[in-house]
Amino acid sequence: MTQADAYLDRMYEQALARHQQRAEGEHAEVRRMRLRGFLRDAIGSFPRSAGAEPSLLERVDCGSYVRERVLLSGVDGMDFAAYVLVPKELKGRAPAVLAIHGHGYGSREIVGLTPDGSPDDGEPTCHRRFALPLVERGLIVIAPDVLGFGERRLAEDMDKDPRASSSCYKLSTSLMMYGKTLTGLRAAELAASLDYLASRADVDPHSIGAMGFSGGALLAWTCAALDERLRAVLLTGFPGTYKGTILSVFHCVDNFTPGMLAEAELPEWIGLLAPRPLFIESGSDDPIFPSTSALEAVAELELLYRRAGAEERLAWDVFPGVHEVSGRLAYDWLHTTLFALSDPVASDSSQS
Repeated sequence: MTQADAYLDRMYEQALARHQQRAEGEHAEVRRMRLRGFLRDAIGSFPRSAGAEPSLLERVDCGSYVRERVLLSGVDGMDFAAYVLVPKELKGRAPAVLAIHGHGYGSREIVGLTPDGSPDDGEPTCHRRFALPLVERGLIVIAPDVLGFGERRLAEDMDKDPRASSSCYKLSTSLMMYGKTLTGLRAAELAASLDYLASRADVDPHSIGAMGFSGGALLAWTCAALDERLRAVLLTGFPGTYKGTILSVFHCVDNFTPGMLAEAELPEWIGLLAPRPLFIESGSDDPIFPSTSALEAVAELELLYRRAGAEERLAWDVFPGVHEVSGRLAYDWLHTTLFALSDPVASDSSQS
């Protein structure tokens, strides 16, 4: 171990000690409110767009569901597209899911399409086309194009293979120079996606959840921590401690937000979701977000949920696999949870 290694280890231990000391001196709810405020400031704010109303780009009959593509506005100067999957056999308003992809070629990767938009009948990627099993369970799903991937890369990256390239580095470092973060910009656009989803006549606004994989899980918990319209959250291929994940294994720069570890470890940040239902999913052999770290996070989250009187609302699954989506327990959990939250009055009124 070099002096620099020892210095970083000491910084981490000192940060944990400060967290504990400050937590002991703060009322729990005061601490939660302060952390939310810090998070909002740390990721940066972005002016909301005053652009055009949402517009329908395409509508495709996919058998048991309809796939729409809509154009939305999130922040000034940028539009983005999102796929919306709608089950055909709806009875009134349905629960809905904000589905957030991770590193890859964008929203098409989770809705069963190739990078050029044609049907994908090949071997699934690590995302496992996870929007499809959700819509098959009767949930409306919106899958926005996250900035920096696929069609939303910078011009200099557009001639590269979308499966293997992103614009995360330049977007992240450029935004940092203005005191902002790519997480903040992405979260602002996801908030606009949530606005649109909640405004749809076929969506029960009282029963909207989020599912994110890998970097998409970072965005899912961030959005949920700042927006309580997200009533249940499924995080896969991401949760753990900062120490056991992004500080131990090389990761894309978009995983880092300055100052976060000075205030709290990742499990406490994710714990801002309590007492809302939360599911953690991790592959037993995930090399970049190890399951050992995920279980450390679960242990801390159990304490936080117990203090919130919501132990039964926390669930997890370590499945045999690597850095990938499983869903073997998680899909049914999200379906059951969101339908239990569904507002029968809103559902009945939509049928009258």
